[in-house]
Amino acid sequence: MKKIKIFFAIALLTAFGVTTSAQTVSTSSMQTKTATFKVWGKCDMCKARIEKAVRSDGATSADWNVKTKMLAVTYDPAKTSVDALEKKLASVGHDTEKYRAPDDVYANLPGCCHYERAK
Repeated sequence: MKKIKIFFAIALLTAFGVTTSAQTVSTSSMQTKTATFKVWGKCDMCKARIEKAVRSDGATSADWNVKTKMLAVTYDPAKTSVDALEKKLASVGHDTEKYRAPDDVYANLPGCCHYERAK
């Protein structure tokens, strides 16, 4: 019984070591940048749409804060830019400091997602 426990412990440690090294290799080969900028929205549906939009446009991670309206995004500059991400957000109905969403796209957002827009 003791030999079986030792065998399983060694097997688990070996499997964990292989998984960890594989993750390290894949993340170390990519150069990333992090940016934070304001994106207008109002609710958790907006949060999901905003984060999905930037991820589909090349961001590796995204976190939009509903209260502060600030989006923290990590991206690979070889694949996208902050400017491209802001344009993408406008195209799905969310204003940024640089780009305003088209009125028709904004109008088609669900009612709970209608935020107060700057004139």
